[in-house]
Amino acid sequence: MAVDVYKDWLGIPDGPRPPDHYALLRLVQFEDDVEKISKNYTRLNAHVRKYAGGQYSNESQNLLNELARAMLCLKDLGRKKEYDSSLGREFDEAGGAVVATLADWIVDEGHATADQRDEAESFADARGLSLRDAIVQMKLADIETATRGYALELGRPYVNLAEMIPDDSVLDLVPRNIVKRHQCLPLFADDDVLLVACAYEPSPDLEEDMQLRYGMPMRAVIATPLSVNQAIAKYFAPGMRDEAAGEQAAAPTSKQKKSAKKTAPKKKPASQLTGDEIQQRKLLGWILVCWSVVGSAALDYFVVSKVFGWNLSYLAVLILAPVACFFIWSNYIKK
Repeated sequence: MAVDVYKDWLGIPDGPRPPDHYALLRLVQFEDDVEKISKNYTRLNAHVRKYAGGQYSNESQNLLNELARAMLCLKDLGRKKEYDSSLGREFDEAGGAVVATLADWIVDEGHATADQRDEAESFADARGLSLRDAIVQMKLADIETATRGYALELGRPYVNLAEMIPDDSVLDLVPRNIVKRHQCLPLFADDDVLLVACAYEPSPDLEEDMQLRYGMPMRAVIATPLSVNQAIAKYFAPGMRDEAAGEQAAAPTSKQKKSAKKTAPKKKPASQLTGDEIQQRKLLGWILVCWSVVGSAALDYFVVSKVFGWNLSYLAVLILAPVACFFIWSNYIKK
C-alpha cells in the first residue's frame, strides 16, 4: 500500500499534492519570519530522517529534498517574492527591503556594541581578514551566527549542511579539486537552477565552471567554511568521485573509450592539481635540483677527470647542471 508521506508523516490534510511550500513546512501562508522557517525545516527534517533507513528510504530522500527546496526558496528574498506573487500575494510597490550589512547586523542583533563593531572592522583590516572571521576570532559571535549575518548581507539563504543530503548524480559531475579550490558543494537542481553551498560569495569563475558542467546557472547558498570542508571530506573522499567525473568527461564517443585502453593515462594538468599535490610536486622538484648538482659533480670527478683524464673538473657542473635545473624549475617548481 502506497504511503502518503505528506499526510502520514507531516500531518498535512488531504489537498493539492504536492502541497505549496508553506503547507509543506507547516507554516502560515506567506510567513516572513526567517527564523521560524528555519526552525520548522529543522524539526521536519529530523522527523523525516527517521524513515531513511527503512522500506521507505526512497520516499524519505525525495521528501527531504522537497523540504530543502521549499526552505531555500522561502529564505531567498527575491525568490520568495516571486513565489508569493504566484500564490496571489500582493506587495506594496513603495519600496523594497533594505539589506543590512554584517557590521550593522551584529549590533542590531545585540551580538556587539558599536565600539566592538568598529574594533572588529579595524582588526579585520589590520590582519587581512574578512569581517566574519574577525568577529569569530574576537569571540563576538560563533561562526554559525556570524555566517547567518554574512548570508543576510549577501542577500542569500543560510544553510546548515548537516541537515542537507546532496544529490549523488550532481556530485558526480564535479571533481574534488574544484570543490576544494572554491570551498563549495553542489547540492541539487531546482527548477533548472543548480543550488551550490558556498563558504564565501561565489566568484565569476566558479559560476562559469558550473554553467559549463551542468548546463544550467547556479544559485549560491551560504554555509560555514567548516561545514563546507567537512562535507567535502565526506562526499569527496580521495578516489571517491574524481574517477566518476573522469568517466563522464570521457564518455562522448566509443572511439575515445577504445583508444583510452590502448594509450597510457595522460599526466594530470597542473591546473587540476590540488594544493597538496602542488606542494609534493615542488618538493620533488627541489630534490631533483639537488641531485642534478650532485650528479654533475660526480660526473666531473669520476668520468671527466678519472676516465678521460681531462683537466676540466667543472665541465658538467657548469653546463649540465644549469640545463637540468632550468628544466626541473620549469616543470616542477615554477608551475
